[in-house]
This record gives sequence, C-alpha cells and structure tokens, in this order.
Amino acid sequence: MQVVARFREPQIVGVAVTPDGRVFGDFPRWDNNPVNPVAEIMPDGSVKGYPDANWNLWNESVRNEPQKHWICPQSVYTDKTGMLWVLDPASPGIKGTVPGGPKLVKIDPKTDKVVQNISIPESVASRKSYLNDVRVDTQNQYAYITESGVGSLVVVDLKSGKSRKLLAQHPTMMADTTLNIKADGHELIDPSGNKARFNADGIALSQDLQYLYWKPLTSYKLYRIKTEALRNPALSDAQLAQQIEDLGKVPACDGMELDAQNNLYMTTFEDHSIKRRTPAGKIELVVQDPRLEWPDSFSLTADGTLYVTNSAIHKTPTWNKGVGKQDQPYHIFKMSLPK
Repeated sequence: MQVVARFREPQIVGVAVTPDGRVFGDFPRWDNNPVNPVAEIMPDGSVKGYPDANWNLWNESVRNEPQKHWICPQSVYTDKTGMLWVLDPASPGIKGTVPGGPKLVKIDPKTDKVVQNISIPESVASRKSYLNDVRVDTQNQYAYITESGVGSLVVVDLKSGKSRKLLAQHPTMMADTTLNIKADGHELIDPSGNKARFNADGIALSQDLQYLYWKPLTSYKLYRIKTEALRNPALSDAQLAQQIEDLGKVPACDGMELDAQNNLYMTTFEDHSIKRRTPAGKIELVVQDPRLEWPDSFSLTADGTLYVTNSAIHKTPTWNKGVGKQDQPYHIFKMSLPK
C-alpha cells in the first residue's frame, strides 16, 4: 500500500479518481464538520473545496437552498466516461434529512462545473433515510444507490431524473440484529446505548453492467440481482425479490468493488484488511495492515490501481460516548490489483 494522502482531520470516507489521475474525497458532516465536505486532493496533500467554495457553504444564509450546497455528502464516484458523481443524503450527523437536500450531482472534471443535479424526493429518500453509496451505468443511463437508513435500493433514471425506492426493508436490505460486529475488538454502541445496526451499504456493479451486488454492513451475507430487473418499473418488489441471488457468507465489510474478472474486493474492517471473493466464492486475503483502521471506500482505475480510504468510524465520538479516540491519521492508499 502506498500513501496518496493523509489527514489529521476531518474524517474522510469516500474517494474517486479520474482517468487523468485527479483524486477527490468526501468528508461527511458527522462528528467533525469539515470546511470542504467535497474536495479535490491536491498533489501536495492539501484539499481544495470542489467544485467551488459556494457548493461547500452550509450556514444559516444558504439553508433555504439545500439543493445547491453540500449538506452531508457520503459518496464520490467516477463513471467510465470520467464524470464525477457526488451522493448527498443530506442528513447531518445521520439525524434526519434536511428537506429538499438529498441529491445526486454530476460534475464534469474537465470544466469543474455541475452538469446534472438530481433531487431525490422525500417519497424515495424519507426523513429517516441515508443514501449511502452509488454506482453509475453510463450505457443504460441509470444510477443504483444503497440506502442504509430505512434499508432499500434506489434506482435513478438519469435521462428523466426520476428515482424509485425498491425492496424497502426486505430482509436482504436489513442489518442482522443477532450480530455484534466489532472493529479493533471494539463493539459499536451509540450514546443511547444501542448497538450499531447498519442496513444496505456496500454496493458494486459488474464491469459488464449485468449485475448489481450489495450487502448490509452489519451482516455476513452478500446478494446480487440483474440490473435489467431493477430498470424494469413494471416489476413489483415481490417480483424483484424472486430474482435476488443469495451468494452466501462473506466477511463484514463497508465498501465493495468488482474487477474485470468479477473478483469482489471488500473493505473488511473487523481485522484491518482488504479481502476479495472470487467468482467461485473463495475468500482471499489481499492485504492486512494496522493502518487500515476501518477501511471504507474504493475507487478502481482502468489501469488496475485500487484506491481505498480508512475512516476509523469506530473511533469517532458517536461510538465512544462523545469522545473521539482517533490517534492516527486518516488516509487514502493505493495499490495494484493482485493477479
């Protein structure tokens, strides 16, 4: 693993890398509110608010324009054409969405301008929702989103801008309440004394665009479905559920990514590692390193370079009785995909 950038604060979650090597990160407004929640990571490791200072403003003077500012961006993603997408669940501290705030925003890195701004309505992203991660199919012009608050998939028709909530609270979307998943041997318990229960979270789109993979974070189960089914508005949730494939047991993980051989890479935070699941279902260790304190999100480039962040979620104030325990930097790492 090579260090691309390190940050004492704020907490980084997502990373996206363009074909020409520009690196972007997102820093959600959870415990430690960042000045620039979406930023370009410059070659010297500094951060520059992206796409401009106005998008990164969030104060009383701009609260009546939640669609034009980052509220709590959770995910950044580059598609096959090099466009940058930012997913903003608009739920600061994961305490409820700001009305009118949830959105999926497309930015052209060549011009550094927003070229599409899709509002996700409250009927799809309710006040208790938390849009988590996104993958974009540029061929069919659809985006697929995991939503971890209620537990659902969100499918966005990029041509019309319309979105649909699918499989809400279906068992494949929901955390396994029998598990006590740990990181660093540390069980996640919130200020109210409740154990962490994270629903649909990790997401991956096969390189041939035929399958969407997902899993709840608090779970050892992996699922997939044909994207063709998700794009068919005539199918009911019950009909969709019949097409879900249970791929069996995998480690608990946060981020996921698929390579061209359909190896599924997973940020397996329980033991500071990245693992992969082969198409045959074998789990292989890719790298284990103490610096991977809650490895979080991936970005895979066309030349086979895998970028990953570590977000140390288990050391943030929310899970430590209000006192942050983060004693190491947050990072962006990169490595070549193993053969």
